[in-house]
Order: sequence, then structure tokens, then C-alpha cells
Amino acid sequence: MTELRKEMIKAMELRNLSKQTQRSYLSAVSGLAKYYMKSPDTISKEMIEDYLLHLKNDRGNAPNSLLSVITGLRFFHNHVLSCEERVLDFSFRRKNRKLPVVLSLDEVWHIINATNNKKHRLILMAAYSAGLRASEVAALRPEHIDSKRMLLKVENGKGGKDRYTLLSTMFLRELRHYYKTCKPGEWIFPSSHKGGPLCYASIRAVYEKARKKAGIKKGAGTHTLRHSFGTHLLEAGYDIRKIQVLMGHTSLSTTMIYLHVSRQTLSKIKSPLDEFDTESGNGGGDNDDTDN
Repeated sequence: MTELRKEMIKAMELRNLSKQTQRSYLSAVSGLAKYYMKSPDTISKEMIEDYLLHLKNDRGNAPNSLLSVITGLRFFHNHVLSCEERVLDFSFRRKNRKLPVVLSLDEVWHIINATNNKKHRLILMAAYSAGLRASEVAALRPEHIDSKRMLLKVENGKGGKDRYTLLSTMFLRELRHYYKTCKPGEWIFPSSHKGGPLCYASIRAVYEKARKKAGIKKGAGTHTLRHSFGTHLLEAGYDIRKIQVLMGHTSLSTTMIYLHVSRQTLSKIKSPLDEFDTESGNGGGDNDDTDN
């Protein structure tokens, strides 16, 4: 490990950055160094500009991905090299936020039942029943299951925050059977190769295989199950602020997106035009002004 890398890790630890953020920042700096085959402290601002344009135009990186690289490089220059005079003021406009894809209850159930593997079935059930991110599913340990209060603890979620979310009765029942037969140990969903927890790619592969087997063409990515969890709770009449807490959203505006995708909620709203509908007896009346 180089001295610069050690210094950067130290700077990130002192600022209590999450492990995920640390990996992202280190990846940004190492990517720059590999591109030029030079130590990152010898690379000029103009070279960084050329590298970012390479990522954008040649590699096709999305704006969000480019912003992640810029943030990592900015941290490296400000806190490791102390080169605040070389301000990295690059910015790439984020893409317009699209509405998330949400599955119906039947579609979720078809995906869960598409696999005969007990471990894979429980992975899908955990993601949907508790509204978990793939990384949160991977990090589950036995001590996170609170069967007395029927809660599931998420440790070190996005932003390094802990929270409690729902523990499904069905999930708990099948989890107990899984433990008796599979005896997973420290991690609820261990990797068969490394001994640690499953990685994101493995969990995504489990979901995609089940989705395709179930014949569901929409909703790529495990985050679809999390979006469906939030939307289905909203459609069931639960308070949106409680849903915000369960999902670990910092801002209520993030949770509010499910108001836009909940067809059941939107369909209950009556158009003001129907206030003039005479056939339904709601008023209006025919005012024929053709003779005037």
C-alpha cells in the first residue's frame, strides 16, 4: 500500500466516512492513476479534465457516476494533498429523475416463488418484506432479527445510519426452517466462496434469474423490490412518514416519489371536471347559448 493511499484512508477514517464512501473515493483516485500510469499527486488539473472527458465521451459514464469520481478526487486534493488552490469545480448535470418501476403484488409473489433454492427465496423475501437495499440484505446477521418485537435491525445502512424496519411473520417462519436445515452461521446469507457475506452482484443475479424465470419483463435490479415495498405500504394506507423511517430515507421528498407511482392512490382522486357531470347528478346542467 502506497503512502498516499494510507494518508487518504486515514483522512477518511478521521472524518468517519462510511466504508462504501471510502471505497468509492479510493476507486476514483486509483482510476485516475491507472489511466495515466502516474502517481495521482503528479497529475495536473488539465489532465484531470481530459480524464473526465474520457469517462464521459469514450466510456459513456452517466452524470451521477462522473459526480462520484469528482467528489472522490476533490476529497483527495483537499484533505490529502492540501491543494485547495487547485479547485476542482467541475460539475455534470444530473439526469432528470425518473419514476421507479413498481411491481404488483402478484408479480412480486411470482418472482419469490420462481426459485426452488431456500437461500435465494429468503433473499428475495428479505428485500421485499423489509424494503432492504441489496447491501443491507447481504449484511444481515442473526442478531438483527428481533422476533419479540417483530423488527429487523439494519446496521450501517446508507449514510452509515442504523434503523429498524418490519420483520415479516412469513419471512421469520421460513428463516427458522432455513436455519435448521442450512445452518448459515455468522451471516444469514453467507458466500459459499469467501466465507463472508454475499456480494451485491450475487444478490442481483439471484433476483434477475428469478424475475426472468417468472416471466416478468419489467423491473430490472433488486431495488425494484424495495420500491414495491414502499409503494404497497402507501397503497395499504400507511402514513408516509412511517414509511420514510422504515426505508431509511433522510428526506421525506425521497419517499414522496411513491405517491407518483401508486396507481391505486391516484385512481381515488376525482377530476374536478366531473363536478360538472350532469349524468351523475353532480350539478352542472345544460346551458345552450347557441341562440344568444
